[in-house]
Amino acid sequence: MRIISGQFKGRRITAPKKLPVRPTTDMAKESLFNILNNHYYFDEVSVLDLFAGTGNISYEFASRGTEHITAVDDHYGCINFINETSESFNMSIATIKSDVFKYLEKTQQKFTVIFADPPYNFPVEEFSKIPELVFENNLLAENGLLIVEHSKHTDLSHLTNYSYSKSYGGNCFSFFELNSET
Repeated sequence: MRIISGQFKGRRITAPKKLPVRPTTDMAKESLFNILNNHYYFDEVSVLDLFAGTGNISYEFASRGTEHITAVDDHYGCINFINETSESFNMSIATIKSDVFKYLEKTQQKFTVIFADPPYNFPVEEFSKIPELVFENNLLAENGLLIVEHSKHTDLSHLTNYSYSKSYGGNCFSFFELNSET
């Protein structure tokens, strides 16, 4: 994987093969950040990276100037890799080793962007817990976005606060926003 843009543009990051991850493809990541670039100034947002894996998304935000990034994963090896990589690049990424659902139930923080990249083989019921917990616990800042990455074969359009989806190859990003009518 490589960092697409910002201070560390073009830098390659190689994760250990033993990590149970599927990093977001460069094409999909570039498209996602083109969308986000039209919504936010990256140095003004706070980011929560759920199921962070290798930290691919966190590094991209950090490279673009985001200083408030929290990466959550339940795998010790992933957290350790993110800590080592962010330290080597002098990025300020806070890591938390936790089950994502437990973290969402207990955190009091609000974030501008919440990105979740759960395993693609999650049942829809597991995917649906993510927006449920985010919105029930009021974790999005004003004008914030929840973005859930999933397979193009998974449909999340029926979930509350769903806004739209964008597909790139086999990847799909579903965007959720706080519905002002609720």
